[in-house]
Amino acid sequence: MKEAVFVIAMGIVLWIIALVFAIVMNASSTVLWICLIGALLGVVGLRYTIKRGRKSAL
Repeated sequence: MKEAVFVIAMGIVLWIIALVFAIVMNASSTVLWICLIGALLGVVGLRYTIKRGRKSAL
């Protein structure tokens, strides 16, 4: 489970970096929304993975 949490966390970081890069490059609002939603879905996936890991450990 630790590997999955690491991969998801790295994905969130990459989406945030992409968002910052898109803001600096003055990208369209669609690109900004895609980066933001990608990061938010990563957070949801991270919470789900941690919760599922705790349940399976019982």
